[in-house]
Amino acid sequence: MAQATTQSSVTSQTIAVEHIRISSRRSFAEVRRKLKGTVPRLATGIAQALRSGDQKRAKDYEENGPRLSIFIERDHGALLQIVGHRRNALQYEIGNPLTASKMTRHQLPAALYAPLRVLLFEDEQGRGIFEYDRPSSFFSQYGDERVAEVGRCLDATLEAALRNAAD
Repeated sequence: MAQATTQSSVTSQTIAVEHIRISSRRSFAEVRRKLKGTVPRLATGIAQALRSGDQKRAKDYEENGPRLSIFIERDHGALLQIVGHRRNALQYEIGNPLTASKMTRHQLPAALYAPLRVLLFEDEQGRGIFEYDRPSSFFSQYGDERVAEVGRCLDATLEAALRNAAD
């Protein structure tokens, strides 16, 4: 009888991730409005331009486009309606496709974390709270200084955008 062989392998690594909370004195609605004013939605044509290798458009986007964009907004609080307790809680995917390519060209698995996830929710007093994991804390796992440097830049860029929305 033939012995079955496994065609795959599994490895595991534990990493430390730094979790950040930015609490605002402003209302959830006001913080949401300011975030949308600070971080625009991703331009619809930029992904296609990158896929087609449009170097001119990519260079223009990098020089003149926003440093961060909202890729997706999910109403996570609406999911709680199933238990009759809807909340104001929005999950965002925020990033920059060119910034992501600066990491994934060196370490393709870094795509797991790009774009970044940010949660905006309302506390018991109606104020807006942001929570997210510091980008450099998970990008550092790849042991590649080029990726780590982009992670550190994202730390500063994301924090500045969220603080601006919260202040």
